[in-house]
Order: sequence, then C-alpha cells, then structure tokens
Amino acid sequence: MVTALVTGGTSGIGAAFARALAQRGDDLVLVARDAARLEEVANELRALGRQVEVLPADLANRADVDRVATRIEDAERPIDLLVNNAGFSVHTKLTSRSIEDHDRAFEVMVRAVLVLGGAAGRAMRARGRGAIVNVSSTAGFITMGAYSSIKAWVTSYTEGLANELHGTGVTATALCPGWVHTEFHERAGIPKSSIPNFLWLDAEPLVATCLRDVERGRVISLPSVRYKVLIWLLRHLPKAAVRAISRKISSGRRDSLKE
Repeated sequence: MVTALVTGGTSGIGAAFARALAQRGDDLVLVARDAARLEEVANELRALGRQVEVLPADLANRADVDRVATRIEDAERPIDLLVNNAGFSVHTKLTSRSIEDHDRAFEVMVRAVLVLGGAAGRAMRARGRGAIVNVSSTAGFITMGAYSSIKAWVTSYTEGLANELHGTGVTATALCPGWVHTEFHERAGIPKSSIPNFLWLDAEPLVATCLRDVERGRVISLPSVRYKVLIWLLRHLPKAAVRAISRKISSGRRDSLKE
C-alpha cells in the first residue's frame, strides 16, 4: 500500500494531486493550514475508499514544519511519495523596505521544501524506495522578482537532491507548471485575459503527466509540448534576452507590486 503526503493539498494543484493519487489507490496524508477545509477534502477522498490522515500545519511556522517532518520520518507509518506543493505568489518588490512577505515566502517555499525534502530523502533512502515531487514553476526560468528566484531555487534544489539520492531507489522530480486553471492566479491578482489562451493548462492532465514522469525517474517535469518548447528556447536564449522578456511580462503587473 502506497501512502502519499501532500502539502497544500486542499486546493489547486495540491488538490489535483490528492484526487489523482486517491483514484489510483494511494492512501493520503494532507497538510494545510485550514483544518475545516482539510476535513472536507479528506471526507471526499475517503468516499473513494482511501485512508486519509489530516495534518493541520502552517509551513511558515518552523515548529509546524518540524511536526510534518517528524510524520514523514515515522518508520511505523512510512511515506512513499512526498509532494511539496504549498506556495503562493509574492507581490512585494525586491527593493521594498518591508521584507515580511519575502520572509514568509522563504519559510514556506524554500525552507519548508528543504526540511521536508530532507526528511523524506532520509526516510526513503533507508527503505530503498520512494519519490519526492517539488512543485516549482516555469517562472523559475525567467527573472520576475522574488517568485521567480524562489522557484529557480526549487528546481535547482531538486536537481541537487536527485543527484544525492541517485542509485538509492529514491527519485526527486521538479514539476514546473506554467499558468494553470486554479485559484492560484486569481489570488495572485493575475487576470486570465492577460495570458494568451494557449498558455493555460488544466490541473488534472498536468498532475497525470507529472506522475508518469515520476515513474520514469525524470528529474524535470514540464507539463506540455508547448511549455517544453518555450523552456527550451528560454534556456538557449542569451541572458539579456531572457531579462528583456521578463521585463515585458512584468510591466503590466508593476502597479500591483507592494513597495
């Protein structure tokens, strides 16, 4: 029996992972801040015949992160798949005097990923099997401020983790989605009309592609042919061109950034 732990598992890509994993027969541990929402989603998945454990936690709180890490390393209740999905957009300029938003983003999308990924890597390596998925973003291939910087770290971290775990039976995969039809972009204040229709993806096929890539041992999972082509171009363009493209994309959003 496979047990998967999903952070941010009550909405967006995290919820899509939870549904897909439950439908394929996995039991689940769901992590999120909202205890009531956790129970609501857990009950929906239990109706599919799965065992679902809920673990309320705010991953900006280091004590909560440690509790989740302890659960991951519980040898009596092993976790076979970790999905580090919790995250949010960052609307604060890099030159802002206030770094509160940056601090929270660092705690949730960098430090928590490092701590939970390390806990999973240790526990899975000891058993000789397991998989870690870190939800990154295609934003990490461009230069659009704090969020791009964080997601670039997540992708690079995952590649380093994959190297460290190579040959142990444990894999690490960075999922790099683009714009996905979830509430993430609504909360981020990004109008759908500002993004070309062909760039929008649905969460369910994105997750299905990622799970296939995990089974194949792929370290980077890109969600569609269109994004594979776009990222290939970004990786081969001069850095100055990538920065110019990033400025163009960012120009329509500058008014929404906090000082």
